[in-house]
Amino acid sequence: MTDLTHVRAATISPDTPLTEARQTMIHQGVRLLFVVSEMPCVDGLITSTDLEGERPMQVLDQRGVKYEDLVVVDVMSPLSKLDAIDLDELAHADVAKVIATLKQLGRRHMLVVQRAGSGHGPRVRGVISQTQIERQLGQPIDVVERANNFAEISVSLAG
Repeated sequence: MTDLTHVRAATISPDTPLTEARQTMIHQGVRLLFVVSEMPCVDGLITSTDLEGERPMQVLDQRGVKYEDLVVVDVMSPLSKLDAIDLDELAHADVAKVIATLKQLGRRHMLVVQRAGSGHGPRVRGVISQTQIERQLGQPIDVVERANNFAEISVSLAG
């Protein structure tokens, strides 16, 4: 897990153009950026898959605009729709369980959240990535991303 109490999160504003988001990922050597409009609140995530997948094409078709007109908020995954594991649960899980969870969810990334004090919701504590696990294991793991809608199913069948 990338522990955000020890590592500064790579962030981006929701109104950043997608072309700039791609360059930020390349420059920072990451495939995931936390979308933040006002610190310390996380609005969501944007991944390299979001930039290269079906989402931008769907928005282009719906709005009749050019790719250069799209911004992060157009294709990001809002925090409310993201899969997460509790830090306490993660502490008792082994690597095989984490990999199985990623496979079950069909995701390359999973948030780790920590319960906050009374009156506060959970806070994002870290992120687990398929790439990081592969690097640490020294071998690839096969996590197949699942389609979430008919358009994504069509794209996967065409490929």
